[in-house]
Amino acid sequence: MDKTQPHPLFKLATELGPLLVFFIANAKYHLFVATGAFMVAIVAAMIASYVVTRHVPIMALVTGAIVLVFGTLTLVLHDETFIKVKPTIIYGLFAAVLGGGLFFGRSFIAIMFDQVFNLRPQGWRILTMRWALFFAGMAVLNELVWRTQTTDFWVNFKVFGVTPLTMIFAIAQMPLTKRYHLEPASLEASEADAGDVRKG
Repeated sequence: MDKTQPHPLFKLATELGPLLVFFIANAKYHLFVATGAFMVAIVAAMIASYVVTRHVPIMALVTGAIVLVFGTLTLVLHDETFIKVKPTIIYGLFAAVLGGGLFFGRSFIAIMFDQVFNLRPQGWRILTMRWALFFAGMAVLNELVWRTQTTDFWVNFKVFGVTPLTMIFAIAQMPLTKRYHLEPASLEASEADAGDVRKG
């Protein structure tokens, strides 16, 4: 696998940039303008990622596709419900893919996050289950917020609540990845016992 590794700040910009565009456009205008700006920013981020790395992560592709579909429905039907339910669909899809993979003895976490981890099979299963539960929880949380709060509150939550929660959760998984980490020397010896785990 020969992929150009971008600078961490570039990766951060392509992930957070569209959200900041969404927030600013909503603050200056309204949700429909913000939705259009968000769609443009998402496409621009994917193009920039491909130009720099010759690769677009699967998670970004799936998210971008759903943003474009639900963003278009929001603008065409002039109904903000579609863009608000979009995160629920994304989180629910990710939770279903990870949980369904575990049901069939597969771990898709490395493919989803576009990273290669060297973990023992038990570590893969635990990490995948944790992320599946996290995404399921975020889907429920998004539903609670957009159905009970104002549009501006939901936008603020989406930009300044979801990102920190995700980062905190990801950091909290570091002890797990260290505990089940496989050194390169022992990786080949363990691959025969990890045939039921997809490493990407």
